[in-house]
Amino acid sequence: MTFNPKVVVVGSSNMDLISYVPHLPKKGETLFGSKFVTGFGGKGANQAVMAALLGSHTVMIGKVGTDEFGKQMKQNFESKKVDTKYLFVTDECSSGVAPIFVSEDGSNSIVVVSGANDLLTESEIRQAEEAFKDCKVVLSVLEIPVSAVIEGLKLGKKHGAVTILNPAPAQKNLPDELFKHTDIIVPNESELELLTGINITSEEEIKKAATLLLEKGVKQVVVTLGEKGCLYLSKEGTIRVPSVKVQAKDTTGAGDCFLGSFAYFLGCGLNVEESINRATKVASISVQREGTQSSYPSTTELPAEWWK
Repeated sequence: MTFNPKVVVVGSSNMDLISYVPHLPKKGETLFGSKFVTGFGGKGANQAVMAALLGSHTVMIGKVGTDEFGKQMKQNFESKKVDTKYLFVTDECSSGVAPIFVSEDGSNSIVVVSGANDLLTESEIRQAEEAFKDCKVVLSVLEIPVSAVIEGLKLGKKHGAVTILNPAPAQKNLPDELFKHTDIIVPNESELELLTGINITSEEEIKKAATLLLEKGVKQVVVTLGEKGCLYLSKEGTIRVPSVKVQAKDTTGAGDCFLGSFAYFLGCGLNVEESINRATKVASISVQREGTQSSYPSTTELPAEWWK
């Protein structure tokens, strides 16, 4: 078992613009917020930072603007020991941003303006092929062009890595090639609905929807169910992994915390079920604190025996 696996993230970087409000605003409603903060985000960036915090050699492949947000995001990656050799820069548009509302019960609403993330190309992914050599896990999300995601997953498979797709934000009519190059897909319930067209109201419908993804070529499906834990499905059967019961304060970025941790533990050589278990525990700490990356725990807050 290795504690410093190489994890490559092909994904998005955003600057989070976070407002804390009594409740999520209704249509036409103006609210007084209690606090405003900026933070580093983007699903890919969050996942990369979490994997790095746990000890992986993490490489971030993405794109930012030449603006101040882009410079700050690069500096943040470097401060978290994330490799930015293949963080491309463009002057054609702004860096990505994400205005976020967080209510008193910890729920959130997010608008993503992708900016530079939308300009990441297949050619740039190929330029970064050196990063895929000797990597254990490749992790990608749908906040960048699907063509770039596919190229990243293909390179991961070429170099023997486990490929993980977090299909967020979910899209309809994704190309079959995307699923063919994905070992493990990790949607939540709403994403699973959109991917498959099946209305999810029960565990049986989750299994039915997951079967459709398995038939498209995905090897394993991990459906995140929030406070209900996860369902892990493969052709061998279904395993339910329970959640850790805590009082949530801010769920922003919790899914990314889970994904980055999951990728790390898989890269260490643990099986999928144990990786889910550990990632669930890591994410349960993050939801008890405000912020996105700022809420992610370090190894000193986790069981010491995990690194023995």
